[in-house]
Formats: sequence, C-alpha cells, structure tokens
Amino acid sequence: MNSSHPPLFGLYAVTPDEPDTDKLRESVAAILAGGCRLVQYRNKMADALLRRSQAKALNDLCRTHGAAFIVNDDIRLAREIGAAGAHLGKDDTNPADARKILGDAAIIGISCYQDFIRAENFTHACHAEDGFQRAYLAFGAAYPSPSKPNAPLASTEIFRRASHLALPVCAIGGITLENAAPLIRMGVMMIAVIHDIFSRPAAAITARVEAYQKLFEESLHVS
Repeated sequence: MNSSHPPLFGLYAVTPDEPDTDKLRESVAAILAGGCRLVQYRNKMADALLRRSQAKALNDLCRTHGAAFIVNDDIRLAREIGAAGAHLGKDDTNPADARKILGDAAIIGISCYQDFIRAENFTHACHAEDGFQRAYLAFGAAYPSPSKPNAPLASTEIFRRASHLALPVCAIGGITLENAAPLIRMGVMMIAVIHDIFSRPAAAITARVEAYQKLFEESLHVS
C-alpha cells in the first residue's frame, strides 16, 4: 500500500455499475483532469474477472495522477492490486481485520448510514490502534438517491454531530453540485458523488468536477 495519499478532503468520485471498461476509464480520466484525487471503485453487477480488470486499470490511472483509489467491499481485491484502501459496509469485513490485511498505511472508510454509535466506535478504535489513522466516516443518504432510491435519509443533526468527531466525515446519496454546499458548511469534508458526475459525457465531466472542487476551496476561506 502506498503510504503517501492525498488529503481526505474534497470530491470523492464513486463509480457506477458500468460494464464498459473503456467508457469507465475515460470518465475517470476526465474526473482526475478536473482535480479530484479520491476515487472509489464500486460495481455491484460485475463478475470477479471484470471487477479485477476494471479495478486494476483504474488504480493504475489514479496512481499516475497522485489520486487515492479505494475499492468498495472487496479487501482481497484491494490488496491484490495495491489500492490505496477499501470502503466497508456494515456486512463487510471488520475494519480491524481489514487494517491487518491492507496495512497501516491504507485508507479505511466505513458506511455509518444514520448510526452515530457505529461512527463513535470506529473513531475510538482508530485512535486506540497504532497506524490506524487513515480513515473516514460515511453517512447517508444525504438526499434521495437514484442509486439507492429506498435508502433512509441521514438527518442534518447527524452530520453536524459527526463533524465534531476526530475522523473526516463523508456525505453520500443524491448529492449534486446544486445541493452540496450546505453539507460542506456543516463540516462535511468529503462529498461522494456517482450520478451527478458519471451520467454526463466525458467532455462535460471535467468542468463539473472543477466546480465541485471550487466549492471546497471556497469553504477554506469561510470562517
């Protein structure tokens, strides 16, 4: 695992269930050209062979741009291709076990949904274990999501409370350029986006990503 990763801050691009590897790679290249340095590979529809092929291609691409490539759910795949880390849901590998497999330098993110206790417990574990510093907490859905239309919404209050924990907070679910700013003002450090980026042609993606990055840059100058 690469011990030098970009900050856990800014746009976090999450891939859709895209079977066309060339199209997926073109979209991710446009995202990286826009300045995004956090990419998660998530393809629930692909078989193991396609997942490995796509993940390897995207990981290589991210490395050339100094971006962190995170694999959703699959710890073994993340280790095999040398990804920057993994994102885990509540039914996936235990975060402590993932850390042992991926190493101290890996980024470990977890889905907290609307569960503040889960976030607190993970935060405490991160501070109790040596080398357990590269981590983040994801809450959602922030808004109604086309990817998970039945997902319960996370409250404004949980984002505010989570922003006071020691780990970066990521918001996911139904986020667009038009509704992202209130989340950033609440202390969210990472905005995970699928549809609002990947639904666009590659030629339009870079400008969209640059606009997201500008939102975060502006937040640094707001007291």
